[in-house]
Amino acid sequence: MGVQLNGEFINLPEHIVFVSDLLKHYQIQDKVVVVEVNGEILTSTEHQSTRLSDKDRIEIVHFVGGG
Repeated sequence: MGVQLNGEFINLPEHIVFVSDLLKHYQIQDKVVVVEVNGEILTSTEHQSTRLSDKDRIEIVHFVGGG
């Protein structure tokens, strides 16, 4: 399936069905992230239940500490 991820069109592997699968794929499942799908911000509990579809627009922001 093809999606727009942070402004870039990419094809996702077949095993990515839910937002949580996408976070695991990019190895950011344990980080504090904000995920928006088609303009709607998801709570962390929604990551496991939100299915991704072809042509979804996904934005992922994760925080990096520093000084």
